Amino acid sequence: MKETVNTPPFGDRLSIALKKFQTPLCVGIDPHISLMPECFKSSNKKQLIEKVESFCLSCIEAAHKRVPAVKPQVALFEKFGPEGMEVLQRIGKVARSAGLLVIMDAKRGDIGSTSSAYASAWLGRDAAFQCDALTVNPFLGLDTLEPFIDQAIRGSNGLFILLKTSNPGSSDLQELNSDDKPIYQHLADKLSPIVNLHHGKTGWSSIGVVVGATNPREAMFIRRVLPSSPFLIPGFGAQGANASMALCGLKYVNEKIGYQGGLVNSSRDITFGNNVSHITTIPEYISSLIQNINESIERLK
Repeated sequence: MKETVNTPPFGDRLSIALKKFQTPLCVGIDPHISLMPECFKSSNKKQLIEKVESFCLSCIEAAHKRVPAVKPQVALFEKFGPEGMEVLQRIGKVARSAGLLVIMDAKRGDIGSTSSAYASAWLGRDAAFQCDALTVNPFLGLDTLEPFIDQAIRGSNGLFILLKTSNPGSSDLQELNSDDKPIYQHLADKLSPIVNLHHGKTGWSSIGVVVGATNPREAMFIRRVLPSSPFLIPGFGAQGANASMALCGLKYVNEKIGYQGGLVNSSRDITFGNNVSHITTIPEYISSLIQNINESIERLK
């Protein structure tokens, strides 16, 4: 899907997609070769790249018309070199053409012109890797976010800024106290005026944050500080968070509209759950994915 000058801002598009699909579920596309069914494996590098693409296209087909978004994990394509990144380019275009929002999980972040170069690669109408939103790392300072924010707003893209992540070691730095507050709370306070600058017609900002599902107390605090910021919520399922933990940072509107305010990502529970390792054909795999997606949607109601 090629953006036009009339493309609504990401925050509005996310809000509309959440209402349309009645679920905040985001399907993570993580091509872990060791976890894939045999029908996607090969000892030949060229054939393996083709099978990785088939795996990703299967994920997109299963997600199509069922969930609002998919989230490819960029590192798992980058490991294959240029061929892997070409696959990432293609599947991003396919997913967007299918009406899915594409969240590229690249966690980019650097200083000055380097940030500008990263932003140009991932955001805007002329980006090499087309997406709807990008994950970025703010821990080199807020000035490093400026090129990403500028490029995202010009291109009607969104950002998800790492804030309180779901990994066990997140407490090493993010929860360190400074002036009687943990670092993540200081960061949330500093992001508040940035978030508030970029509201769309729905009231939701295009500047979101990453808030792990394994931290419900922290998620509720962040929601109070950043009431209009979309959350990207990892940690549901395989990382140990249940549905109530994952949903506590979102806003339940009513039965007709459902949840607003973010996406709950699930990767391994969907793409590698329910004994998919024993599946021998791609149609069987897609059928299994659809079952896993439907089960996850039910859990998140």
